[in-house]
Amino acid sequence: MSSKKQTGDHKAEIRIAIADVASELSFESSSSALEIREAVTSALASGAPLILHDVRGREIIVPSGKIGFVEIGEQAERRVGFGTE
Repeated sequence: MSSKKQTGDHKAEIRIAIADVASELSFESSSSALEIREAVTSALASGAPLILHDVRGREIIVPSGKIGFVEIGEQAERRVGFGTE
């Protein structure tokens, strides 16, 4: 019996640069890269705030006029072991 949570979710790693702020927002989301890209595109087109959720259920809200860039990457599956390739 495994206690590991097995779901088909695709997590995405997100990095957002915000104008006039030295550090970037970096978090993981349970949304797919496509869903995040659509949310970013919609926020930029409409001028509405970008609203995303992280894997812990927290809500991240960024004014669309302050977005410098958004980097979206699918989370790579981590390998465990000492194999050589």
